Amino acid sequence: MNFNVKKDVIQLTSMWKGERFPDGRPRVPDHYLKALHALTLEEVWKPIFVKGYINQFEGELKLLHQDGRKLIGRAVTAVYCPTRPDLNECAMDIGREEGRTGTYNQWVIDSLVEGDVCVIDMYDKIYKGTFLGGNLTTAIANRTKTGGGVIWGGIRDVEQMKQVPGVQVFYRGIDPTPIREFVMTGFNTPTRIGKAICLPGDIVFGTDSGVLFIPAHLVPEVVDGAVKTKVKDMFGFEMITQNRFTTAQIDKNVWTVEMLDLLMEFIRNDHRAEEFQEIDWSEEYDLAINGDPNDTQSAL
Repeated sequence: MNFNVKKDVIQLTSMWKGERFPDGRPRVPDHYLKALHALTLEEVWKPIFVKGYINQFEGELKLLHQDGRKLIGRAVTAVYCPTRPDLNECAMDIGREEGRTGTYNQWVIDSLVEGDVCVIDMYDKIYKGTFLGGNLTTAIANRTKTGGGVIWGGIRDVEQMKQVPGVQVFYRGIDPTPIREFVMTGFNTPTRIGKAICLPGDIVFGTDSGVLFIPAHLVPEVVDGAVKTKVKDMFGFEMITQNRFTTAQIDKNVWTVEMLDLLMEFIRNDHRAEEFQEIDWSEEYDLAINGDPNDTQSAL
């Protein structure tokens, strides 16, 4: 067993073809992270879901800040389990051989770089499962600049954590106890957060509704698809208000040529849609003409 193994991370994320960090994680370009801040959960979720990535969202989490701020960044993942003396001795020995110091949660924080988010499976442990407190949240802010954490477990020192500027944390519960009696079993490995699965380098998209993990290799397509969904929704609301189309027609995955033509007219002539004028809709026209074998009247 080893922790944060570059070749394993590359193998896990082999569908990513772009730049990587020294630890092997995909380095999704910053401009995509910035673009995601302007999008809603549903706009981002849809292109992932229709591609079969159906276990990427978890909504059963609490938020450190209830002020509408998003948490967007590249995932650094870790998995823990209840303590067992021989397993703990083994894991700590491996960590020391790899040059790691401090506790298991400090190992993760020490690896973070700008734009990262720690994604932690603490197996829903809250009592003595407080992965973050005031000090480590401050360390996250210093290292990531705009990051935070998704913790399937507990946090402590909440008053202190809330004073740390620029971070957002999703968590399961609060307890005053310090973290104790746990063992690391994976570092930058596949990590389960409730009903969702996250790989190292996934893009964390956290909103008031919950957290979505976007596979790195899908981010460019997801962002472009979400932008299309945004303008289609704008147009759709207008058409429903004018009784031009029904909600059933608007909600179909594949629109007709007539609907697409009207959408193009809307984008050209409505000032609200000016920012969408450079989008390529050739794929949508191709589906409208030739059909989509995977389309079964969905209302996503």
